Amino acid sequence: NNMTFKAIIFDADGMIVHVERVSDRLRLSPEVAAPFFNHGFQRCVVGKADLKQEVQQYLDSWNWKSGVDDLLSFWFDSAENRIDERFAQVIRSLRARGIKTYIATNNERYRTADLFEKRGLGTWFDGVFSSSALGFKKPQSEFFQQIFSIIPEKKDEVLFWDDDILNVKGARAFGLQAEQYRDFEAFKNYVHVL
Repeated sequence: NNMTFKAIIFDADGMIVHVERVSDRLRLSPEVAAPFFNHGFQRCVVGKADLKQEVQQYLDSWNWKSGVDDLLSFWFDSAENRIDERFAQVIRSLRARGIKTYIATNNERYRTADLFEKRGLGTWFDGVFSSSALGFKKPQSEFFQQIFSIIPEKKDEVLFWDDDILNVKGARAFGLQAEQYRDFEAFKNYVHVL
């Protein structure tokens, strides 16, 4: 591992953000959750629909009484204090060494804003790339093409990390060196020798 990388792309959920599924927190059965999460929500993730409008029609079947804004607060607050702060120091040291750090996340726009603006996660990184803004999601090649039309680095200068093996394989198919995230210590040891 003697390659020199100019940038590292991080995944958010499952890597830097530990989040439990809102369907679990709401105690929804898979049958009750599926119509929204398999359809309307997927359009929100690629920026083709608005989460507040999509979820509105499910409030009754989910037995949620207090409105869409409260539901989103309940949903996003599951991530409260679940940002893995151990990454902050690693990312600071990478940036101090002149290595750019980016986030690539499959997220709809309200949650993206919650994590990266309200919770301040955006200040850790040189760039945040969300599927809802790009119009495509990992592991689609178009997702990666959009990022590389924006950042100055070339493919062979960028290292990609994700906990989802399908996203890792998608990044590799696109031409990136990609590693699967399993635990923080292994990640830290890997980037320390870069």
